[in-house]
Amino acid sequence: MVRQEQGVRLRGRVVVIGVGNEFRRDDGAGPQLVAGLRQRAPADVEFRVSDGDPAGIIEAWDGAALAIVVDAVRIDPAAPGRLYRLILDRDRLVPDPAVSSHGLGLGEAIGLAQVLGRMPARLIVHAVEAGDVGPGTGLTPAVAAATARLAAAVLRDLA
Repeated sequence: MVRQEQGVRLRGRVVVIGVGNEFRRDDGAGPQLVAGLRQRAPADVEFRVSDGDPAGIIEAWDGAALAIVVDAVRIDPAAPGRLYRLILDRDRLVPDPAVSSHGLGLGEAIGLAQVLGRMPARLIVHAVEAGDVGPGTGLTPAVAAATARLAAAVLRDLA
């Protein structure tokens, strides 16, 4: 598969990774989005769900030309439903020598993957700001309302 974005030509495997826990309210936005996109995305796109463990995230994107990660984030002060998009190109990253393999999260996965040489050629992170990550199922109204825009953003990156 060949994809082009802003003059960058990517050839190879494409994976979308939904990070989160569906039993912690808005933290389930990533896995829920992945479930909803499976039928709407190009047939050659792989979909994975991760609980946020860095080793699992790295394994999911290893060897990919393009990896898109969808996750919920907590920011203070909160604006639940706000969307973020970050693009990281492997060739433009500078490894952080102080990376630890202990700790959970996307930041640790990126740092560890840099050190191990296992970053995808291009990583796009889509994040939605969470309102409630307490126990329970179902997204809060603000995050649920943002999921259509989030899905559209991911599909644009896959086009």
